[in-house]
Amino acid sequence: MSRGSASPNTSASSFRILLNKMRTFFGKPQNTILVIMAIVCTFTTIAPVVAILKDTVSIHVGSIDQQLEHGRTTGFTFANYIDLFTGKLAKKNLWEPLLNTVIMSVMACVVSILYGGIFAFLVTRTNLRFKKYLSSIFIFPYIMPQWTLAMVWKNLFESVEICGTRDGLLAGLFGITMPNWWCQGMFPSIIVLGLHYAPFAYILIGGIFRNMDANLEEAATILNTPKWKIMTRVTLPLIRPAILSTILLVFGSSMGSYPVPHFLNFTTLSTKYLEMGDRRAGEASVLAVIMMLLGVAVMIINQRSLKSRKSYTTVTGKSGQISKINLGKVGRVLIGAIFIVTTFFTSIFPIVSFAFETFLPNPGDYSFFYTWNPAYLTSKWWLTSENVTESGMYGQMGMLFNPTIWNAYGGTILVSLSCALTAGTLGTLIGYAVSKNRRGKLASYVNSMAFLPYLMPSIAVGIAFFILLSNDTINLFNTYWILIIVGTVKYIPFASRSSLNSMLQISGEIEESAIMQNIPWYKRMLRIIIPIQKSSIISGYLLPFMTCLRELSLFLMLCTQGFILSTTLDYFDEMGLYAFSSGINLILIVTILISNFAVNKITGASLDEGIGS
Repeated sequence: MSRGSASPNTSASSFRILLNKMRTFFGKPQNTILVIMAIVCTFTTIAPVVAILKDTVSIHVGSIDQQLEHGRTTGFTFANYIDLFTGKLAKKNLWEPLLNTVIMSVMACVVSILYGGIFAFLVTRTNLRFKKYLSSIFIFPYIMPQWTLAMVWKNLFESVEICGTRDGLLAGLFGITMPNWWCQGMFPSIIVLGLHYAPFAYILIGGIFRNMDANLEEAATILNTPKWKIMTRVTLPLIRPAILSTILLVFGSSMGSYPVPHFLNFTTLSTKYLEMGDRRAGEASVLAVIMMLLGVAVMIINQRSLKSRKSYTTVTGKSGQISKINLGKVGRVLIGAIFIVTTFFTSIFPIVSFAFETFLPNPGDYSFFYTWNPAYLTSKWWLTSENVTESGMYGQMGMLFNPTIWNAYGGTILVSLSCALTAGTLGTLIGYAVSKNRRGKLASYVNSMAFLPYLMPSIAVGIAFFILLSNDTINLFNTYWILIIVGTVKYIPFASRSSLNSMLQISGEIEESAIMQNIPWYKRMLRIIIPIQKSSIISGYLLPFMTCLRELSLFLMLCTQGFILSTTLDYFDEMGLYAFSSGINLILIVTILISNFAVNKITGASLDEGIGS
């Protein structure tokens, strides 16, 4: 045997050492979970992105890129990029929608931070009246479907004279016609999205205000520092992390919003994608990539700003008493009354409006108020079961007897429950495994990959999976499978972050004592770990369920009407059956509110818990 060659005994010994290391590594359940989740998260996150990137350079039969490539039907080309960025329609198809999207998203951040931040300050730092009620009702716009306030805006301000559609409440009842820029376009889109996401700012900023050490501001007051300087030099820097987190959430969510600009007739990247259709499929995929890049860019900016910011201690344990600002006897009631009015229109009025629209013979016609004759109202939109030839019904049965609506409702519940169970279970396992190996590179990788889909615009994620799972090889389009897969990937971050935060609070000694008694891993999870943090873990299941109920942007490209309620609502609205779209909205809102009430009762937690109550 040559001196340089290894003996069989040495090779066998090395193999046994490697085998023992693998047994030791995989003998820890958290390592096995991390390896499996790394593979799953890599595929579910990277594969759709690769698929959509491939689609941007592929030649699509019958589309504009085939024409630009002089009839080629296969292969790859950069014609999609060249035509979209420099072609004759570049301004209309790319630059205007891109500018609209950025302006809308930035201004939505401003509105949400100002409205939600001021409200958080008043609730936590002043003697404002009606705090408990206002704190509970303020989060309603976020609990409701995103397009709720957009439809309410239309019901209030649209008019035949300006919009050419129908008269809303102001035009039909009082003869007041608002200008076009107020009724549709950028301005209402900004306001609606800002109000919808204002609860983000309230929850994040309110939490810091509530726990802030009062000594910091009191020390500045003792030194005769002007109030404006205290606000700009002390208070605002302390809430900066919450503001940055709000910007990240609101900008990313607003940028990928489809229903709000769609209902308010405003062109953005998401609405332009659907407008392009199959004729410009490759260029539409480029728009989806741009949306993804914008989302990642905001995430990177947020990460760098958090790393570079100065460190501020906000909770020292020395001051548990926060001095409340006295608004005066009249001021505290007046400001509280103002917020009662504003929250009424954003939280309670939508429910009343949608319910009322379903009893009008011609939705939008409010002449009933001039006669006060109850006979003017009708129940045909709900109870028509036979005479579907009646004017305005378009051959549809009433909502209580309409199989399309109730099949869609059943599909919505099925998809929501499936996504909640799958995302909740996988998220809980990821949270457990990452908490056990939180300093490891594999744990950091899994944690990042699991959270990445949340930072991408919903419509872009839906488009990516549509391209990946709707082709000649794998065709899951218009099936519940594709909705469940995409919903699970999108909602895993909810469960994984909730689970991780709760798992980090559990001392390792608890599980170690069970290991010493040879208790199997599944029993440790079911008998020890889950019971200790059941509230947080249950929230990891229920939050995806409630979010999935009201999702439209994510599922828009993946199924047709009749599969789930959100896409069915859009279908009836396009038909002109506004009573049906209002009724479906009402059904969704009631279901979500009941679910939210059940969450509070089961887990004992609420979104605004500990801030204003």
